[in-house]
Amino acid sequence: MLPSSTNHDLQLTSGRLLARNTILNLIGRISPLVVAIFAIPILIKGLGTERFGVLSLAWMLIGYFSLFDLGIGRALTKLVAEKLGAGENEKVPTLVWTSLFMMLILGILGALLLGLLSPWLVYSILKIPENLRAESLHVFYLLALSIPVVISTAGLRGILEARQLFGLINYVRIPLGLFTYIGPVVALWFTRDLVIIVGVLAIGRLLAWLIFLELCLRMLPELGRHRTINRREMGPILRFGGWLTVSNVISPLMEYLDRFLIGSLISVAAVAYYVTPYDVITKLWIISGAITAVMFPAFSIRFVQDQASTALLFSRAVKSILLILFPITLVIISFAHPFLNFWLGKEFAQHSTFVLQCLALAVFINSISHIPFALIQGVGRPDLTAKLHFAELPFYLVSVWWMIKALGIQGAAIIWVLRVLVDTAVLFWFAILVLPETANHVKHMALILGGCIVILVLAMLPMGTTISYVFFFLLLSAFIPISWFLILDSEERQVLRKLV
Repeated sequence: MLPSSTNHDLQLTSGRLLARNTILNLIGRISPLVVAIFAIPILIKGLGTERFGVLSLAWMLIGYFSLFDLGIGRALTKLVAEKLGAGENEKVPTLVWTSLFMMLILGILGALLLGLLSPWLVYSILKIPENLRAESLHVFYLLALSIPVVISTAGLRGILEARQLFGLINYVRIPLGLFTYIGPVVALWFTRDLVIIVGVLAIGRLLAWLIFLELCLRMLPELGRHRTINRREMGPILRFGGWLTVSNVISPLMEYLDRFLIGSLISVAAVAYYVTPYDVITKLWIISGAITAVMFPAFSIRFVQDQASTALLFSRAVKSILLILFPITLVIISFAHPFLNFWLGKEFAQHSTFVLQCLALAVFINSISHIPFALIQGVGRPDLTAKLHFAELPFYLVSVWWMIKALGIQGAAIIWVLRVLVDTAVLFWFAILVLPETANHVKHMALILGGCIVILVLAMLPMGTTISYVFFFLLLSAFIPISWFLILDSEERQVLRKLV
């Protein structure tokens, strides 16, 4: 008979709970996008293009404020999950209050920094019309004041993630995501003043912070009884968070650098031909992001209990992403040209079809890599992922510049595929290093992933419309039996039978 604490920790990583939390995460991430489709045209018409541009910058800054926490929010999720998995619940309150104190200090420093930089950004860097500069400056000051709230909210949410309380998280996240777009639309009935509109967003963030704090105190009552800060806890938190910050800074740089090089080496029109399919296809990251957000604390809990079951959890997470995304990616690659032709016209289809196909393949491979990435960080080795990104950066800078010069936007797309392919291979190797029990799972999944990549590359070849469609339907027809007999194991097939 397992101790009750162990039983509880195993429940935190049960397959049914992880699947439920993944679905909740998907809903929480998709619902704001659906509302945005309808809200953005209303905001553009009501505010005007220039004011809407400033509002877009406000949305972007709110999203990127999380960099100021130096990875402490993610570290808190990992360390709390680890304590719960080890049955050391009494150590959680000190860890939480120490982390929140550090996030408060970093939030205040971030607020001061943005406040000092705001005049320079508004009057010298950003091309804001003169009649909007004073209003925009007040908007930036307001955003600076909200930084401590945004950063500490990530920490409070991380505590709930460690307990796999994604249901509660999404009860707050979904209304907040909807409010991000609905709030400004409602405010438009009364005013076009951006300070008031962004103030509405800031109030929404503050309410979300208060709700998350109340949920944490209710779910972990010991937090209210033991409010202590321990300096000795700060070192491990900062070390873990610091390595995360390296990845969080370098990875977006590699993701967005190509568009700036395209604009400087080719033309702004070429940027549009590249960025448009990029913005469409990268929405698929919502799927892998929903899964990895659930798996990260699950890996931390399982790793301190049973490494063999952690490896099995890892394998099933990889399979989940592969089985969901492969048919979607196959559809996108097979119908890229007619889709672009219908959506954006013949000229866009001519320039962007190959780009969309390459980026679809890259996002598929990269989404698979999110699982070993989460495993490596979940077991406490974020230094490996940070060093990988740091080593990749100079090679990527040189290669993407050379390929854009040689092949234009097609070259940038090809390099994107090659980079994520190398990145994924190294991350799977790291997964074996930190958890040797994954070796057999990795070999099996590498063969399957390799086969999927070959099929997707073949689907990119020009075959003529009829042959291309026949090829697509044959592959899709074969996908179900291949998945059933070659990818899923007997236990997974039994679970699916029960679900059906």
